[in-house]
Amino acid sequence: MAEKRVTLRDVAAAAGVSRATAGFVLADAPGIAISDATRQRVRATAQDLGYVPHSIARALREGSSRIIVLTVDSGYEGNYERTFTRGLDEELAAHEHVLLVRHGHSAVSTQRLLEAVSPRAVLRMPDYLAPGHELDDGGWDGGLAGNVAVQLRYLAGRGHHGIAVALPDGDPPLGPVRLRFAREAASRIGVPAPAGLTVPRVRAGAAGAVHGFLGAHPAVTAFAAFDDDVALRVLAAARDLGLGVPGDLAVIGFDDTDYGALFTPTLTTVHIDAEEHGRRAARLVLGLDGAQATEPAAVVVRESVPARVIVRESA
Repeated sequence: MAEKRVTLRDVAAAAGVSRATAGFVLADAPGIAISDATRQRVRATAQDLGYVPHSIARALREGSSRIIVLTVDSGYEGNYERTFTRGLDEELAAHEHVLLVRHGHSAVSTQRLLEAVSPRAVLRMPDYLAPGHELDDGGWDGGLAGNVAVQLRYLAGRGHHGIAVALPDGDPPLGPVRLRFAREAASRIGVPAPAGLTVPRVRAGAAGAVHGFLGAHPAVTAFAAFDDDVALRVLAAARDLGLGVPGDLAVIGFDDTDYGALFTPTLTTVHIDAEEHGRRAARLVLGLDGAQATEPAAVVVRESVPARVIVRESA
């Protein structure tokens, strides 16, 4: 029987330190305050136990050569993020690089991570924050603008000319961009420019907001939602208001999360498979496919994959 592989946890326990401390010592991570005595004890313990570091530890020790960091802002964890990460991770692994994913953490803690691991590149999601660069992802040809157009085109094809855009509360950075793209898409399709409605997370507040909005916009028969979460808020509001879906009000989500299929009525939504986009991003940061190699820097992640509608009951 093969001997059990010694892990970093084993080294930490034998040396009487935390797993994180043992990892920092064995990775020679810069900027971490650890006493010389502790460093010597951890290294001696690792040598005595015959510890062989795994790929992440090797990447940490080699600094910027093998680590890629993906930061995902809160509220953007959905099918797009999952498929993008899968493609990114698989492509990086094929070239002996390691992906670290960080969700919704503060800028300070993220900066500490970057100082500790010295990554080769930093990918960020979402990325539509710089005015003037909203179309750099491919725009109307497979970018976010094109994906929004798929959403509105479906509703228009179902006979809806009074379309509104349902947005989340909290002033998300993509909110104004999504509303702008929806209005431009409506112009291209030939339907009136949609108004925007911020839908509160609290159910009673959502019902009140939808009720007031429909009273002020009687021509609206459909909502194109910012994402599936907001779409489900609208569906809950419609039920509380006694509105039939899709008879009185059609609702379409965006990004095809798992919850839409569990609601009644089931949620029609827009699906974006970003696995190949993740692979392309990996090849870009590694300098493959003719792309220039990227030294430690922030590389912007752009949506550039086509969307398709998952037709269910709500629209």
